[in-house]
Amino acid sequence: MESVYLETSVVSYLRQRQGSNVVAAARQVLTHRWWRDEKKKFAIYSSQFVMDEASAGNAELAAERLRLLENIPLLPLDQLVAEIAEEIMNRAVLPEKARTDALHIAVAVRHRVQYLLTWNCRHIANARITPRLRNVIADPGLQLPVICTPEELLSDDSHDDND
Repeated sequence: MESVYLETSVVSYLRQRQGSNVVAAARQVLTHRWWRDEKKKFAIYSSQFVMDEASAGNAELAAERLRLLENIPLLPLDQLVAEIAEEIMNRAVLPEKARTDALHIAVAVRHRVQYLLTWNCRHIANARITPRLRNVIADPGLQLPVICTPEELLSDDSHDDND
């Protein structure tokens, strides 16, 4: 079974309040579709970093996000995770404010997860950043997972015009 590292933004879209932003609304629909139709096809993992981020903010929404994460195994954090994240930061692939994003990437790399699922298109699922990440990750002989959004990880048969 293929593996997925679930980054915080995915869980956030599952429990975000409906707004008037069209892009956010579309992401919510796609995220719910992936969660409903695709999640069971993968071994899903997360990390303590996701738990920490999911627990922040509005208490009611945080509790809902944490409930979604209840049965998802957390990948262990170790020195190699810290080293990979530090190398990403040392090479200025991500800005300092995105250090946690580097840690998400490092956890997925360290545990050889096949997909890193995220809606963070500024620092993670970014076509300009991915090649730079690949260069960093190639150094220790590890492999960058496929970094994608829930929309990109939908099966062809899960698209239904009635949704």
